[in-house]
Amino acid sequence: MAGQLAPGDVIGGFRLEQKFHHGGMGTLWKVSRADIAAPLVMKLPFLLPGEDPLTIVSYETEQMIMPRLSGSHVPAFVAAGDFDGPYVVMELIAGRSLLDRLPDLPLPVGDVADLGARIADALEDIHRQRVIHLDLKPSNIMIRDGSAEVVLLDFGLSRHLDLPDLPGEELAGPIGTGVYIAPEQLLDIRNDRRSDLFALGVLLYFFATGTRPFGEPRTVGQWRKRLTRAPLPPRRLRPDLPPWFQEIVLHCLEIDPRQRYQSAAHLAFDLRHPELVRLSARAERSEAGGMFAALSGWLRQAHARVAIAPAPIAVGEAAPIIVAAVDLGEEDSGLTQALLAAIERLAAGEPGARIACVNVLKLARLALDQSEDEAGRNLHLLRLAELKHWAAPLARLPNQLTYHVIEAIDPAAALIEFARRNHVRHLITGARASSKARRFIGSVSAKVVAEAPCSVTVVRA
Repeated sequence: MAGQLAPGDVIGGFRLEQKFHHGGMGTLWKVSRADIAAPLVMKLPFLLPGEDPLTIVSYETEQMIMPRLSGSHVPAFVAAGDFDGPYVVMELIAGRSLLDRLPDLPLPVGDVADLGARIADALEDIHRQRVIHLDLKPSNIMIRDGSAEVVLLDFGLSRHLDLPDLPGEELAGPIGTGVYIAPEQLLDIRNDRRSDLFALGVLLYFFATGTRPFGEPRTVGQWRKRLTRAPLPPRRLRPDLPPWFQEIVLHCLEIDPRQRYQSAAHLAFDLRHPELVRLSARAERSEAGGMFAALSGWLRQAHARVAIAPAPIAVGEAAPIIVAAVDLGEEDSGLTQALLAAIERLAAGEPGARIACVNVLKLARLALDQSEDEAGRNLHLLRLAELKHWAAPLARLPNQLTYHVIEAIDPAAALIEFARRNHVRHLITGARASSKARRFIGSVSAKVVAEAPCSVTVVRA
């Protein structure tokens, strides 16, 4: 859809004025609306056949998080579309991206420290709002014109500690940008604020030396080297850097988050008061580490889930995840009502429980699957809209309801894997009417009951 639009088109009441960015997952348009005087930007995701599922997941995540963020360090949220017309409209920031500074690297150490302190201020602001960015990099950082204030962009991979973690639940493997991703993110830990401080340490190192501390890794295997190897100290690359600066940077880049700064506020303070920075062996380090350091790193990786501990989680996050497996092709209204009633009973008995409504979009084993219907609409998004409509009676469960469409050949196997990967406590599904075919090949619910790694409830009308 994003590639077929032109200036003058209207989406959700907003008039497209000018396309000014065409990225990997969508386009940005300057838009206007008669009742809003401020300049606005609309983000439109790509939803073409074969697009990366990350496009849809990141759009859903940003749509969920942006309305809950406030303050001058994030763009003001204005509006968002639904699955059948996805977009996000927000404040258009007048300023420059940090990408514009890359040709000037390396920068004077005072400039790097000042910039780092302002980025840390922005991180502290969103962390206090219980959001972890998890994709901090120059392209996602802007400096407002006139105020030099940092604004953080693109919350598509972020985590709100009171909301579902859609990227973590729906996408397998580490999620982030290889240059900046923190070691614990490689272990699927996405609830630690200190991951953002690691990324800021990478940026400080890069802007002061002109060299990225971990190179430009392109595979997960290359990313994982940072689980065992510390970077070359920045003063080896730029001897004029003061010891306090190396102390701060290497403090951010500790492999174990318990050894890093524990808050962005503390990091900002040190960057603004270098004379108060307490120097340790980090400040004088001249090598990345020898055989002993490599062995220690290997042992740390072997026991990583103990050694690299996530930040404390709010009580609400410990609430269970309950999966409602929904068959949208089921025409038995009695079964639908019974399933909805059973979901409500489970939710009432588990205060704070997450209800994940899951539907499997079945793929053909041999034939070529269609990604659009006859009208050219994206089937995945249509199914999401149907699922949301099906679950409308559950809408009174605030912040507890999420929607997931899984594309798979084997629906039962897909549900079992979803339950396993997301540590689901309870799965509830409806039992369709018996048939000769179902008796011969076995039902989805029977396989789920037999193999799911959680409690399973099968509801009958």
